[in-house]
Amino acid sequence: MTEWTLDGRAALVTGASSGLGRNFALTLAKAGANVAIAARRLDRLDTLAEEIEALGGHAAPIGLDVTDTGSIHTAVEQAVAALGGIDILINNSGIATTDSALDTDEATWDRVMDTNLKGAWLMAQATARHMIRAGNGGSIVNIASVLAIRAQKGTAPYGISKAGLLQMTKALALEWARYDIRVNAIAPGYIETDISRGFMQSDAGQRMLKSIPQRRFGQPEDLDGALLLLASDASRHITGVLIPVDGGHTLALP
Repeated sequence: MTEWTLDGRAALVTGASSGLGRNFALTLAKAGANVAIAARRLDRLDTLAEEIEALGGHAAPIGLDVTDTGSIHTAVEQAVAALGGIDILINNSGIATTDSALDTDEATWDRVMDTNLKGAWLMAQATARHMIRAGNGGSIVNIASVLAIRAQKGTAPYGISKAGLLQMTKALALEWARYDIRVNAIAPGYIETDISRGFMQSDAGQRMLKSIPQRRFGQPEDLDGALLLLASDASRHITGVLIPVDGGHTLALP
């Protein structure tokens, strides 16, 4: 099905140096997209770019700090220059904390909100402005979380930021539909990465596993289907939606 291919498309992935962002970049490249990979850790981006090039793809490493407005605008300009435009934005940069709500200080709150919500807002805005000028429409995929729709102790700022990201997805989808820009979101459940693996193997992680109907944690590649659906023309009549990829976790009561 040609609707699922990304041949000749230009994609910008934020937070691409590790974890889910790294996998998103590889998945898009394997589907035929030219990829601008953006993050703060340029050394890791260079390694990822080499891996993508070895697969026959094209990748442009770009330094990006989503808490810095100037860095955002520079990154978008560099991506456009390197790839000839931006057709797809994967808004993936994010951080989390584990403090209780009472113990979360103002600086921590600001850091999470500036990265997960404000940074995503500014990235979407800067990219949409380019898409509108180019006149070809595009797809923006925001990486939310199951904690956008479910609460968990010790993750208040993170969950609140992701809930805000979900509402942002709907608001931008409504406003930008006239420009043929689709804005959707993916809500990953507990996905095994280098950062999360220790928790998943702990007693607490194993207890959580029992609340997942599929009785397994996700793997990064479990997100590929939703990513390619929303990034490609296969979703040309889909906008403003959230797709949970969580093994049924959000179906069950706490």
